[in-house]
Amino acid sequence: MFFLTPRHIKQGRQFARDARKLLHYRRDLATPETIAEVEQAIGTLETAVKTKDKARIEERAMALDKVCGKLTKPQADMWIRENVEMFLVAIVIALGVRTYFLQPFTIPTGSMYPALNGIILHRTNEPPPNFLVRGLQVAVFGRHYVDFVAEESERIAGVQPVRSPLPFIGKVPRFGGGLFQRTEIVTEAASGRRRRYLIKQAPDTVQSQFPEVADRSRVYQPGEPILRGYFDAGDHVFVDKMSFHFRKPRRGETIVFSTAKIAQIKARSATSQYYIKRLAGVPGDALQIRSPELFVNGQRAQERQFLAVMSGTREQDHRGFRGYGNFVEQRGYDQQVWAQRLTYLADPEETFSVPEGQYFALGDNSYNSWDSRGWGTVPEESLMGRALLIYWPFWPHFGLAK
Repeated sequence: MFFLTPRHIKQGRQFARDARKLLHYRRDLATPETIAEVEQAIGTLETAVKTKDKARIEERAMALDKVCGKLTKPQADMWIRENVEMFLVAIVIALGVRTYFLQPFTIPTGSMYPALNGIILHRTNEPPPNFLVRGLQVAVFGRHYVDFVAEESERIAGVQPVRSPLPFIGKVPRFGGGLFQRTEIVTEAASGRRRRYLIKQAPDTVQSQFPEVADRSRVYQPGEPILRGYFDAGDHVFVDKMSFHFRKPRRGETIVFSTAKIAQIKARSATSQYYIKRLAGVPGDALQIRSPELFVNGQRAQERQFLAVMSGTREQDHRGFRGYGNFVEQRGYDQQVWAQRLTYLADPEETFSVPEGQYFALGDNSYNSWDSRGWGTVPEESLMGRALLIYWPFWPHFGLAK
C-alpha cells in the first residue's frame, strides 16, 4: 500500500517525475546530447527505485540532479526571453479581458452628475499648494492644478490642440503624436511677445469649462490670473461587457454605448464616440417628463436611481440632483449641443414610445445632458455594457457604480 511505501522510494519516484517535467519544459532549448544524457539519468534512477536500495537511489538521484543542471544553465539572453514572454502573456490576458469581460471608460462630461463625475474645473483665488500636497491629490482625487498668470498686459491669442504619448506628462519636446489630448493656450502682449501655457485636458473640455478662452478682446493686466484653479479627473469606470449577453438591460442601469449608429449624432460627427447615460426606457415603454418627474407607462418612475434624481428641482437641488427637465441649459455646457430645443419630451404633455430593439437614455444631470431627448434612441446592437465599478479617483465615488 502507498502509505506503507518507504520514504526514500517515494522521493525517488517523485524526483524522476519532476525531472521528466523539467525536460519536457526545456526540451526546445537543450541540445540533443543533453536531452539524451538526462533521459538516461532518469532511467537509471527509475531502475534504482525498483531495487529499493536506499543508498543506490540517493546516489542516482544526486547524479540526475547534476545532469538536470545542464537544462537550467543560465543563458546570456535568458532575462530578455523571460521578460518578453511575461510581457506578451500579460498583453494577451489584458486584451482578452478588455474584449470579452471588462472595458475601462472615462467619464468625459458632467451629464451624469452627481452620480458620476465628469472632468470638472474648480476656479480658485489662491495659488496651488506645494508639490507634496499636489502629488497626494493627484492620487486621491485625480486633481491637477492650473495657474496661468499674466506677466504683462496680454490677451488670449489662440488655443491649440496638443498630444502627449504619456498620461502624466504634458507633452514631449519634438514629439507631436500620442494618445493623450492636451490644450495649449497662447497669449500675446502689446509688445508682440507670445507665451504658451499647457493644460492637461482636451480642447473641448477647456473651451466648455473656460469659455473666456474664446474672448480675444479681453486684456489681462500684470499679475492678474488668466486661469487659476484645478481640474478634477472624470470618474474612471470598468464596464461590464458580459451581462447583456445573458439578459436584457434593465431600467435604471447606467449603460455605455456607441454613437456610431445613432443617425442624429453621426450626421454631425464623423467620429464614433462612447456615451454613458442611465437607461430610462426599454422597448415598449411610454415615457413622459413633467418636471421634475419622469413617468413610465403613465406611472411615476419607481426605480431608486430615478427617485434620487427626482428628489430635487431645477431651482432647489437635493445633494446635487435637480430632477428631469423638458429643456437643456447651454450655459456652462460640457457637451456639444446641436439644437436649442429638444427633439423628444420637450413638452410636459408629450409622450414618447420606445420602439422595439431600441432604448431611451437620459443623463442624471438632466438640464446639462445631451441625451435621447435630443438625438433619439440607442439601438440594441450599440450597447457596450453597464457601468460596474469606479476604480479611480478614490474619492468621492470609488466602488460599485450606482
